[in-house]
Amino acid sequence: MITDSQIEGWLREDLGHHDVTNGVPGRTAGRLVAKEAGVIAGLDAARAVFVYLDVDVTESLEDGERIEPGDQVLAVEGPARDVLRGERVAVNIAGHASGIATKTRRAVERAAAVVGAETAPEIAATRKTTPGLRGIEKRAVVAGGGDTHRLDLSHMVMVKDNQIAELGLEGAIERFDDRTSFATKIDVEVERVGDAPRAAEAGADIVLLDNMTPAETSEAVNLLAEYDGVLAEASGGIGVDDIPAYATTGVDIISMGALTHSAPALDLSFRTGQ
Repeated sequence: MITDSQIEGWLREDLGHHDVTNGVPGRTAGRLVAKEAGVIAGLDAARAVFVYLDVDVTESLEDGERIEPGDQVLAVEGPARDVLRGERVAVNIAGHASGIATKTRRAVERAAAVVGAETAPEIAATRKTTPGLRGIEKRAVVAGGGDTHRLDLSHMVMVKDNQIAELGLEGAIERFDDRTSFATKIDVEVERVGDAPRAAEAGADIVLLDNMTPAETSEAVNLLAEYDGVLAEASGGIGVDDIPAYATTGVDIISMGALTHSAPALDLSFRTGQ
């Protein structure tokens, strides 16, 4: 949920202590307009900014819709000062979220184009998000057709290289399995093909094949096939252009930090008046 305290922080950061620029009298209407094609997202946050400022939202698309240059995404009416005060925050958030949604949709479509939508691996995000904006960024991934992966550390146990360095592969899995609910999945990161069945044998629900080539990933997936119910996840430096090669390996999930940490903002513009 987007809270008033979040919105207050965003506005305080932008307006400072003495905002003269937006001291415009009267009432006006404003429109958020697309300047390039993509997938729109972040509109729940953009609307919340204007509502917080007592500006009426009169029209709005929904997250996940495709947009083309010139499309009106959002329309508002209210006091000119408040419309202008909300403008930049709304544009920045929607542009950032839409960039993530657009990149995610591209990745999802690349996977489906190679192996078909019914058998394509899930395209998932990671925890490589911007502090304070994780909720917006994760919702943007969903708007693009992707999966959020875990939202925070409480949603799933991930046994990564540092935990393995401290406790060993089997030791780490055993320790965390003893401390979690039956409903909590354990995702174990391995860097060598031979460690994939070790992780499955020790109790992993998901085996994350980290920084493996497509050929190595395919080999590891074949080794995991005998472990019923264990999912295979490919991750580590995978970009949109790499999706076709990994989609054909048989993995169940492709997780990509690039969806959130490297997506360029979609170009949006806010215009007032008629």
